[in-house]
Amino acid sequence: MDTTEITTLLDARSAAIHAKDLDRLMSFYADDIVYFDVVPPLLYQGAAAMRDRFADWFARWSGPIGQQAHDVHVEAGGDVAVVRMLIRTSGTLATGREVGYWVRATDGLRRGAGGWTIAHEHVSLPVEFPQGTAAMDLVPGG
Repeated sequence: MDTTEITTLLDARSAAIHAKDLDRLMSFYADDIVYFDVVPPLLYQGAAAMRDRFADWFARWSGPIGQQAHDVHVEAGGDVAVVRMLIRTSGTLATGREVGYWVRATDGLRRGAGGWTIAHEHVSLPVEFPQGTAAMDLVPGG
């Protein structure tokens, strides 16, 4: 199956995040999205919860949010697809601190009359045990 539509959607989503364009970003998500994030609670469910989550996240940055996808792998068949990737998020926080870190992401997409939407997203960071701290200094291939 040609996965160009899906990779185009992911690139457009990254551009919306970079621009902190909340309305455009929400257009890539299904109304019944289930989202597992790196921050509490255990899950966000539904477009309204996601809109609030993304609005809060955008407010924590003083400028554009860098989004660099790496090792994107798409498996698609029929009206469902799964994508796994690493994403480097970078930029300047509202506190003035420069950050850059890699997260792991998995997206479940479904195709409807309007095209592909993200119905499930899981973003995570590895945890250093026994300290219980996020390992935010890892890089792909390292």
